[in-house]
Formats: sequence, C-alpha cells, structure tokens
Amino acid sequence: MSILSTRKAEKIDSLAEGGTSLAMDALRRTFRSPVAILGLVIVGLFVILAIISPFIAPKDPYRPYPELKAELTPSNIPGPMPGFLLGSDQNGYDFFSRLLVGAQQTLFVGVFATLIGVAIGMIIGGLAGAFGGWVDSVLMRLTDIMLSVPSLLLAISIAALLPGSQWTVIIAVAMIGVPVFARLLRGAMIAQRSSDHVLAATALGVKRKTIVFRHMLPNSIGPVIVQATLTLATAIIDAAALSFLGLGDSDWRRAEWGLMLGNAQELLSVKPSLAFFPAIAIIVVALGFTLLGESMRESLDPKNRR
Repeated sequence: MSILSTRKAEKIDSLAEGGTSLAMDALRRTFRSPVAILGLVIVGLFVILAIISPFIAPKDPYRPYPELKAELTPSNIPGPMPGFLLGSDQNGYDFFSRLLVGAQQTLFVGVFATLIGVAIGMIIGGLAGAFGGWVDSVLMRLTDIMLSVPSLLLAISIAALLPGSQWTVIIAVAMIGVPVFARLLRGAMIAQRSSDHVLAATALGVKRKTIVFRHMLPNSIGPVIVQATLTLATAIIDAAALSFLGLGDSDWRRAEWGLMLGNAQELLSVKPSLAFFPAIAIIVVALGFTLLGESMRESLDPKNRR
C-alpha cells in the first residue's frame, strides 16, 4: 500500500512540476533515441541538399558537354575527369550535377505522392469514422478492394492507364497509400467515439461537425502523421520501381534518382556507377525516413510510456 502511495505521489509531483501533453512527451522520447536522431540527420541532410542542389551543382545538369560527348561511344562512357567528378552519363551530361539535382526531384515526387495519398485517405477515413453506418460500410469495402491488390501491381496498373509523366508517377504511388491512411484514421476515430470527452460533448448537444473537427479528428491524426513519414520512404522506392519498369516519367532528361536508375539498367556492363549511385541514394534516404517514422511510432505507443 505504501509503495502504491509513493508512486502515486511521485506521479502527481512530476505532473505538477511540468505536465506535458502526449504529443510533447512522445516528441521528447523520440529525440532521446539514437535511431531517431540518425534518421533525422539523414532526412535533414536530404532536404537541405534538395533545396540547395541547383545552386551548388558544379555544372548545368541539363546540358551536354562537348568534352564528354567526344569520348562517348556505345561501349565507353567517360569516367571521372578534370572538371567532372563522376564523369559522364550515357548522354554526355555531367553525372555528378545530375545526381545532386536529382535529390530535389526525388523529394518532389515523394512528398506530393504522400500528401495526395494522405489527403484522399483522410477524406475517406474521416467520413467513415464520423458517420458510420452505411457510409462506413461502403467506403471500407472500397478500401478493401484496393488493399486486395498488391501495392506495386496497383501502381503499375494506374501508371499503365495514364500517359507517362512525372505526375502520373505521383498519382500512381499516391493511390497505394490511400486505403492505408483511410483505415488508420477511421480506426482512430471509432476509438475516439467512446472516449469521455466525445460522449460528454454529445450529451451536451454539441453539433456533430464540431465534435468531429474539434474533438475526434485532432486526437486521431497522430498515427496518420507517423504513417506518412513511413509512406514517404516507400513512395520514393515505388517511384523508382515504376521508372525501372519503364512506366515512369517519359522525359528522360529529367534529373530524378528513380528515372536515372531506370535509364541505366541497360548500361550496367558499360558503367555500373550510373545505377549504383542513384540506388545507394534512394536506399539511404528511404532508410532515414523509415528510422524516423519507426521511432515516432514507438514513442506514440502507450505501451512504451512510463
């Protein structure tokens, strides 16, 4: 009995000294994790590189250079040489500059694919969680149909139906995440329905719209944010997979890691580095988002709260 009393007193004292919200507590525990810090460093460097890459690229990534094209043959692609750190690509462009600028286009594809998936998924999940009944049944059956199709196969099917462009890749990859976000938000909102503050607001006659947007949705969005971080990693990989299969952006001049990897698949015997460096970049960035997302998920898990 004395032990329980002591623990209760310690808990009350800690709350009195400086109570923190669930979000702030999870954020603090996230950045105490070395794994989360490593993920944040990788993601931070990637974002900074994407922003400044057009300014630090030593050469124009969209211009062929005569000194590179002079040595370019079907069986020989120039390697490192003065003024060109990684030599040429298969078209006589500066490979190092294209690798740098590719970070910006890769981030663009990943972020917009994730944002579109989150937006559509939250609309579907929000409607299902807020209204329930036949609305919930119809929307969840639609998400079940999408989930029954393997994610990459779904993206390939959408990309094959639309004209090849960067936005086609974004839309195809975005559709993969829609049922995941819809299910996640719907489950969180259903759990919020039986919470004390929602029941109290309902008993007081508060309008459903107010309950949904001021009480249920703000308390349900945390898992969606964490999932978005993890989805961003898979979005970059899926976009690269579509490019590798020839269903990506039809503009071969665009400097984007997935497109560069796809264009280099027939040149592995001539210059493997054309595929090696974009692949390593994609793997490292995806690892960074995954480490950060997993750490955030574990921090928000109530089982890990002390």
